[in-house]
Amino acid sequence: MSGVTIDQSAIEELAAGFRGELLRPGDAGYDAARRVWNAMIDRRPALIARCTGVADVVRAVGFARAGGLPLAVRGGGHSVAGNGVCDDGVVIDLSGLQGVRVDPAARTARAQPGTTWGLFDRETNVFGLAVTGGLVSTTGIAGLTLGGGLGWLARTHGVTADNLVSADVVTADGEVLTASERENGELLWGLRGGGGNFGVATSFEYRLHPVDRVLGGAVFHSGDDLEAVLRFFRDFVADAPDELTVIAVVLTAPPFPFLPDEAHGKLAVALAVCYAGDLGEGEAALGPLRAFGRSLADVVGPLPYPALQSMFDGGYPSGLHNYWKSSYLDVLTDEAIAVFAEQSRRMPAPTTSFYLEHLGGAIARGGAGSAFGHRDALFDFSILTSWADPAQTDEHVAWTREFFEAMQPHAAAGVYVNNLGLEGEDRVRAAYAPEIYERLVRLKDAYDPDNVFRLNQNIRPSREPAEPG
Repeated sequence: MSGVTIDQSAIEELAAGFRGELLRPGDAGYDAARRVWNAMIDRRPALIARCTGVADVVRAVGFARAGGLPLAVRGGGHSVAGNGVCDDGVVIDLSGLQGVRVDPAARTARAQPGTTWGLFDRETNVFGLAVTGGLVSTTGIAGLTLGGGLGWLARTHGVTADNLVSADVVTADGEVLTASERENGELLWGLRGGGGNFGVATSFEYRLHPVDRVLGGAVFHSGDDLEAVLRFFRDFVADAPDELTVIAVVLTAPPFPFLPDEAHGKLAVALAVCYAGDLGEGEAALGPLRAFGRSLADVVGPLPYPALQSMFDGGYPSGLHNYWKSSYLDVLTDEAIAVFAEQSRRMPAPTTSFYLEHLGGAIARGGAGSAFGHRDALFDFSILTSWADPAQTDEHVAWTREFFEAMQPHAAAGVYVNNLGLEGEDRVRAAYAPEIYERLVRLKDAYDPDNVFRLNQNIRPSREPAEPG
C-alpha cells in the first residue's frame, strides 16, 4: 500500500470541485491506473487525479502543492523512466484527454495531452497532413514534444518541437498561460525541448506538413553480415536527401511470415526507411539500399504515413521490463561497428534491440526557437533492452551498461533527453549545450522556483542545491 494517507477532509474538498475521477489505494481501477508502459516501474501514488479538463488540472496542482506532495504528470505513460507515476504523491492523469482538431486550411492541429501519435495521425491523415511524431504510434504526443521529438519526419520537417506553434500551460501557482510567439515566447522556447519542467501542458498546437503516402518499411539482412551492413549504412546516409530517414536496427528476427523460417530467432539487421517526398524520387534514392548485399526480405513500398508509424509497434509492447541507455554519435567508425558486432552476439533477450538513427537534415538546420540540443549530432544510438521475467533484471541491466560503457570512447558528449531513464542530473545536463541549460534554469526560476514539477528529467532551479556527487 501507499505509505502516505491523505486527510479525508482534504480529499472531500478537492472532490467538491473536481469533475474527473479520484483514485486512492484500494479503489477499483487504482492498480490499472498506476501502471505505465515500462513494467520495471512499480510505484504507488497516494492519489491519482484523472482529469477531464483544465479546471481539474488547476485544482490537482493546487492540492498537491498545498499538501507538499510529490506531483507526477501522466500523458501517454510511455517514458522509460516512468515519470508519469510516483510513490506517495499525486498523479495528474491526462490520459483521458484525447481530442484532436485539425484546421486543414491553416495546416495546423490542436491536440490534448493524452493523445497518442496513432490517434493524432489518424485525424491529420484524413487531410493528407502530418507532423514529426516519433517512431511508433503508441507514444504520447506530450512527452515526445516536450523532449524535442525525433522521428520518421524529423530530417524532412524538423523535430516535433520545431513545429509546436503554441501550448496552453498550467503553472505551479495555478495560473493558466498560453505560450506562443506572441505571448510568453520564452516559455514556448523552453517547452520546445525542455521537458515538463515548467508546468502541465494541457493542449498543443502544431504546424502540419503535406504528408500522405510515404515510401517506407525495412530491408532485413542476416546478423552474419552485421558489420558489412552497418558500414554500408554509414556510407549510404552520408549524402542522403532530407526526405529520407534510415534507421539501422539490430534485433532477433521475429517469426514474420516474410522472413525465411531459418532466420526466425536469429540475429538480424534491419534498415528501416521512410522517404517523405515524391515516391518516384524515393524509389531512385532507395535503389542502392535495396540492391545491397544478400537481403533476407525487402518489405519497402508506398503506404500511408500512419501505417509506417504503427508498423513497428509490436516490437515495443506495454508490460515488459525495459532498461535503456543512449548517446549521440558524431561519427560511425569501424571500431564502433566492431563493438556493435561483439555485443550483438551477447544480446540477452529476443525482445532486446539496439539502433542507429541517422539525423541531420532539417534537424541540424533548426534550433533558434527551441531548447532542443545537440542538433549537429549525426546519429542517435540507443540500446533498448526489454525482458519479461523480473528475476532476470540484473543480467539484462548489466549487459546494457557494459555495452554502453564499451561505446563511450566512440560516443559524443550529448544524449537525447527522451531516451534517458533515471540517470541523474549530470546526464540531464548532457542533453543540452551549457548555454541552453543555463537559459532553462533561468526559465525554471521564473515559472517553478520551488521545483514543484521535479518528477521529470529535471532542470533544477538555481536556489535548490545540486545533487550530491
